[in-house]
Amino acid sequence: QVQLVESGGGLVQAGGSLRLSCAPSESIRIYNAMGWYRQAPGKQRELVASITNGGRTNYADSVKGRFPISRDNAKNTLYLQMNSLKPEDTAVYYCNTHPVVSWAWGQGTQVTVSS
Repeated sequence: QVQLVESGGGLVQAGGSLRLSCAPSESIRIYNAMGWYRQAPGKQRELVASITNGGRTNYADSVKGRFPISRDNAKNTLYLQMNSLKPEDTAVYYCNTHPVVSWAWGQGTQVTVSS
């Protein structure tokens, strides 16, 4: 079973920044698209950003222009740079393939933004 380990979350004030990392135990190179997802309390998990092997990115409207996604296939790591954070960005953030195919969800990393 593939293990997904997300890290980099924390408590930050509104307007601050965080950088999330994800290092799966299986190569991300074989999957064309990877994504960052989030789940806020009482809400469904949603796709925040995705990136293909070719570097094509796609973002949810709510984070467009603030959360650049990147991937380093050589380091087998996916990143999410979170800038200009807002209280509504508070959620548990997860990485996975996009679309989600066979990898089970990891524990995620909690991001809490205070106003």
